[in-house]
Amino acid sequence: MPMPEHPPEARADLPPLPPAFDTLLRAVISPEWLPVVEASYTAPKAVVFRVNPLRLSDVEPALAALAPLQPQPIAGAPGVYRVAAEHRATLTHHPLASDGSFYIQGIASMAAVWALDPQPGEEVLDLAAAPGGKTALIAACMRNQGRIAAVEPVRARFFRLKANLQRLGVRNAQLYLKDGCQVGRVVPSRFDRVLLDAPCSSEAQFTRLDPASWAHWSPKKVRASAMLQARLLRSAADAVKPGGVLVYSTCSLSPEENEEVLDGLLRERDDLIPEPLPWLVDIPAQPGLTAWNGRTLHPGLSLARRIVPTDWSDAFFLCRLRRQA
Repeated sequence: MPMPEHPPEARADLPPLPPAFDTLLRAVISPEWLPVVEASYTAPKAVVFRVNPLRLSDVEPALAALAPLQPQPIAGAPGVYRVAAEHRATLTHHPLASDGSFYIQGIASMAAVWALDPQPGEEVLDLAAAPGGKTALIAACMRNQGRIAAVEPVRARFFRLKANLQRLGVRNAQLYLKDGCQVGRVVPSRFDRVLLDAPCSSEAQFTRLDPASWAHWSPKKVRASAMLQARLLRSAADAVKPGGVLVYSTCSLSPEENEEVLDGLLRERDDLIPEPLPWLVDIPAQPGLTAWNGRTLHPGLSLARRIVPTDWSDAFFLCRLRRQA
């Protein structure tokens, strides 16, 4: 993973991150990446977006319409581009974004779907689906063929999910206003692939430009998130069929929400095996931890990836599991 030749310096004139989070960064981010990570919290990020093939068949004229924003293709990720941070509002309100031809989505969020690798004709479960960006990318990978069960327990988020999928041209998804913790019991061993992008403490949203971004964060919230994640992960594991794939992801850096949640499941079930992640793009990332807080964790967690926050990527965690036939 190549390092930037001249990592930007973190600004000292902004409010500091919470001390507990700063300690976490220094524990989980390797020293060579720490300057890049610290600088990422002090400036707006570049905006990443993707072409939506469910709405757009002729890409070149659409890209020409965005030429004033100077979109740059991201190597290894066909149809994915980024523009400078100052163009965020223009891109967000552009007619091609409004009609679903383009969709603003972080590269780490897309990586969760690339890790899942859904195929046309399969039956796929998205266990915590709102606001729908990953669900729509799953549908695009499946070319709207097969079936997606998209689950969301919060009513307001459910209707936002519904509106987003309609705008993005998704036709193969059935939506369920339901607690995801129950799904594995109701439909055990049903799905070819399951994505659990679990609710988390949202550490990827932190920015020193806005202290409100961490106003509701605390180690207590991390622990509470981990308890919910563990219940959802067990449901997801029950729902995937033997031979199927389960991807677990969060937008958190904390091992309590990532490796420790997975370690708890892997200690209970020997039919789930971590697998290498298929990568389409060189996203800055580190291997998952196999030890934390003096505890030895499942060795297979080294195949997981903790995506490093930079000036164009958000913090994220990904692990792919295969349920043995």
